[in-house]
Amino acid sequence: MKRGRYIVEIGIGTDLHGGNFTKAAQRAVKDAMSRSCLCGLFDIVGISDPNQMVVEIRVGCSEPDKVNIAEVQATVPFGTVTTEIVAGGLHVQGLHLSALGEGDTIVVAVAALTVYIDIP
Repeated sequence: MKRGRYIVEIGIGTDLHGGNFTKAAQRAVKDAMSRSCLCGLFDIVGISDPNQMVVEIRVGCSEPDKVNIAEVQATVPFGTVTTEIVAGGLHVQGLHLSALGEGDTIVVAVAALTVYIDIP
């Protein structure tokens, strides 16, 4: 069977206090997912189970080695999920408020989610 792209969606996520790259990446993935309703997979393509899709996550952040890939993948509730973390995004100095987290680093991550489906 041939695999085809159904949708590519972009999201942005931040951690404003604490410099947590995983949180920023998860929020970017959630942001991308919140922009799409994949009803066409059921109504037009005819899948019967959302686990039939393959979801490819690609996240850009300034320190890729600080992202917990398993936690980012767990953000996607359905499908076979693959994840790649690459250099990108940014981090800047923010405001330290110890009640909200350690440090004063604002972390920004960008995510691209691509949904694939097998085409008979």
